[in-house]
Amino acid sequence: MLAERLDRLAAGHYTIPSVPEEVARHTQALDTLQVGTSGKVGVLDLAFERRGGRTELTGHYQKTPLQIMRPLYYDPARPDLPYVFVMSAGAGVLQGDRYRIDVTCGAGASVHVTTQTATKVYRMEQDYGTQLVRLTAGPGGYLEYLPDPVIPFAGSRFYQRTHLTCDPGASAIVAETMLAGRLARGERHAYTVYCSDLSVHRPGGALLFADPLRLVPGRSPVAGPAMFGEHGVLATLYVITQAVEAGALADALHEAAAGSGTAGGASTLPNGAGAWVRLLGPESPPVLATLHRLWDLARRLIVGHPAPDRRKP
Repeated sequence: MLAERLDRLAAGHYTIPSVPEEVARHTQALDTLQVGTSGKVGVLDLAFERRGGRTELTGHYQKTPLQIMRPLYYDPARPDLPYVFVMSAGAGVLQGDRYRIDVTCGAGASVHVTTQTATKVYRMEQDYGTQLVRLTAGPGGYLEYLPDPVIPFAGSRFYQRTHLTCDPGASAIVAETMLAGRLARGERHAYTVYCSDLSVHRPGGALLFADPLRLVPGRSPVAGPAMFGEHGVLATLYVITQAVEAGALADALHEAAAGSGTAGGASTLPNGAGAWVRLLGPESPPVLATLHRLWDLARRLIVGHPAPDRRKP
């Protein structure tokens, strides 16, 4: 147990290899607490298994600032499905912070993971911040990972990598949402760099698809055609499943998003992995409302039950 704990605190566990050049070019020693010191590394490792007719949390390791409270079972349609809220004891991501979140959904298990609130990425004068998210859905598993938006403040530098391993017999619904900045303050694309990579694999390592995002306002326009335009919120919903035919799923998602007041569209994912939707909107409420509608639809099609209102502790 001690060796396992030490491994989680080793730099190789929470450090992301091959950080994009757009972010890595800002590597710099900090004048304050150095990378890897207490408070600069957050680690959360959660494992869920099907036991006694419901899914239970069977593995739990956390290192502040990342933490959770106990799982909640409040969904009347799925009383077996736990809802877990990831919390940060800090105010947000600071320069030199390194976060890692692991969620393993075992065979036949079902779990919903979200965040307590938006992830704020603060101004950085030295180095950058990263978050590594590794998700696993085992045979017959059903995993939902729907965090609240990331808000990159002016002068921030952030990289997030999300890696999902999904068994062919499992289903996963994953969302990523970011704001162009603190929109209520009129701040748009004032961050230095925002990069993300999402990839989905089969258990043997075969890549199903990848979705990279590179936003560097100082180097190239991010508000033009095929980018943000005049919108302030970008959201993507990935539905990885074999339970619904990909074309029919994409059509249903596209229809649900139409007339929502948001821009975007839906299509099938490569290698028959499922379908996805990308949304753009002027502000959070219409985008998040549409995202909830799409999550509800995908859940109904996959498991036959509606999505509940998400309660924030």
